[in-house]
Amino acid sequence: MSDSPRQIVVSTADAEATRALGARLASLLRAGDLVLLTGGLGAGKTTLAQGIGAAMDVRGRVSSPTFIIARAHPALGDGPDLIHVDAYRLSSLEEVDALDLDSSMERSVTLVEWGRNKVEGLAEDRLEISVDRPHGGLPAPGDAADGAHGAADGAPSSAPDHPADPASPADPADPAARPVLDLDGVDDGRRAITIQAHGRRWAGVDLGALVG
Repeated sequence: MSDSPRQIVVSTADAEATRALGARLASLLRAGDLVLLTGGLGAGKTTLAQGIGAAMDVRGRVSSPTFIIARAHPALGDGPDLIHVDAYRLSSLEEVDALDLDSSMERSVTLVEWGRNKVEGLAEDRLEISVDRPHGGLPAPGDAADGAHGAADGAPSSAPDHPADPASPADPADPAARPVLDLDGVDDGRRAITIQAHGRRWAGVDLGALVG
């Protein structure tokens, strides 16, 4: 039996669709599973984790555990607990070991944000999930309102079309002289979520069931 990784890419249209994917993923999880979540800041890792936690019927709302590195969500029913970890600030194996995740893994699903290259040693059998914005999550050319052509370099500015009079430089202390950032449409909510399965635990699992 091959234990090479298998993967599937699922596209979601908005945050609710990402949570719905998390709920479908929860139906495949069982005690002892390790899930690594990777993605940029604000990509939607915690949104996906919220869908997993809600479907697992655990106590408490799953939220970013940045200031509490590991948070336990006990099961309200017969299912496993959820251990939600933020490994962003962990920089060594010693810091990972100090969390003592091994002691709870057998009876829990362990979900680690920012876990790539940090916690793979916890289990050969695991899911590695990457949450990405397609093309940066920016609207396609022509989709945005007039003036949004500057979005590639940042949000569009309200600066006039003609250059300012060099003899009358704008006063940086004057709020009216500062560029107005219009973030509407910068992130349209779409995500491309790559799910890669490692190990024999996932050899017979149909990842196609995750496609809604």
